[in-house]
Amino acid sequence: MNAATTIDIPALIDANRVSRTQVWILLMVALTVVMDGFDVQAMGYVAPAIIKEWGVSKAELGPVFGAGLFGMLVGSLTLSVLADKIGRRPVLIGATVFFSLCMLATAHVTTIPRLQILRFITGLGLGAIMPNAMALAGEFSPRRKKVTLMMLVSCGFTVGAVLGGLLSAAMIPAFGWKSVFYLGGVIPLAMAVLMYVYVPESMQFLVLKGRRLDSVAACLRKIDPSVQIDGRTRYAMPEVKQDGVPMIELFREGRAMITLLLWVVNFMNLINLYFLSNWLPTIANSAGLSTSTAVLVGTALQIGGVIGTLLMGPVIDRVGFIKVLVPSFLLAAVTIATIGQPGVALPLLFLVVTMTGFCIIGGQPAVNALAATYYPTALRSTGVGWSLGVGRIGSIVGPVLGGELIRLNWSTNEIFLAMAVPTVISALMLVLMSKAGRGSSPRAVGSAGSLAH
Repeated sequence: MNAATTIDIPALIDANRVSRTQVWILLMVALTVVMDGFDVQAMGYVAPAIIKEWGVSKAELGPVFGAGLFGMLVGSLTLSVLADKIGRRPVLIGATVFFSLCMLATAHVTTIPRLQILRFITGLGLGAIMPNAMALAGEFSPRRKKVTLMMLVSCGFTVGAVLGGLLSAAMIPAFGWKSVFYLGGVIPLAMAVLMYVYVPESMQFLVLKGRRLDSVAACLRKIDPSVQIDGRTRYAMPEVKQDGVPMIELFREGRAMITLLLWVVNFMNLINLYFLSNWLPTIANSAGLSTSTAVLVGTALQIGGVIGTLLMGPVIDRVGFIKVLVPSFLLAAVTIATIGQPGVALPLLFLVVTMTGFCIIGGQPAVNALAATYYPTALRSTGVGWSLGVGRIGSIVGPVLGGELIRLNWSTNEIFLAMAVPTVISALMLVLMSKAGRGSSPRAVGSAGSLAH
């Protein structure tokens, strides 16, 4: 009688080329992240049109921006923990359906208070997308390409923001601002159906939970048709099941210091990312640029982010996170300060905004990938979700702070000089993270031992 075979799922994925099944899964998840980015940034792009149509001030939209981001914070913290309990797939699909319906409802809002409430509710669903997308992407990717593939999936957020800018610039003059929300609601519904049909649950998650092992076998056969699986096959995982409260586990086994530093990096970077994404078109419009040109300035920020993500991923796979992210954040401090200088020519403005997007928005997928590679499977969604969730506090502070500084009549130069400070803090936290990683046990550092190579 033949002995029972044991299959190490991560090792099998590492030993094979990326299959068509994995490519399809990554593509479906990435397209969902695209719509996440489109819908999160939609408010920033339609803001000038709403200000004009409703006759409200710029400052009145600050709480609206903040409400959506606060909803994302709550969604990131709560639904990421739920996903580590019941699975990435059901939370990802359910959240997609939820935020798409909320986007459709937003097109029918006519007052600032109602808009504020609905953006908060929409944010609950939007906040669950990135943690689960990153967890699924990492768990279907081979180690040698893990950071690159996770960053490509995460880049979908920025691609969605770029598409949002380009489409909004064309759609708002032709069809009105409501058309942006209609588009942002219909497409995610279609994506949810496609994911329900084609995207399986994480195999590592199912093995750790001891659930639906027949689904694991079916997925493995698609990845490697030569694999031999029968009723006696066992699955090995280089991790143990975590039975404690997921959030508390983020601070155990030597993980506390890097967890806290990750939270600070996310907080600081998302202050800048969301301040720039939400206010840059409006500030540019107030400086005398046409609405369409102001929207294109905001779009340049997102285009820089796409370029940054595409270029950073392969480099990080070779040299580590620290050697890439620290110089990027320091460069961002210079470019952000330059944006606010008086008399900047339009070509130079587009250049420095694009470079800022390269560093800040392109750096955020790398920070997400850092969290996803650092935490084990049982904590991965929680780790990414709480890192992003705490960062969402910064994403709320950024737009609201921008509104308050405008209300206090700070000059554009003063506002952008102040916003350069968080990028320097991010760089410092990453340097401290590298030192903490070297001082941690190999088990605690895990796959993030390649922080600085």
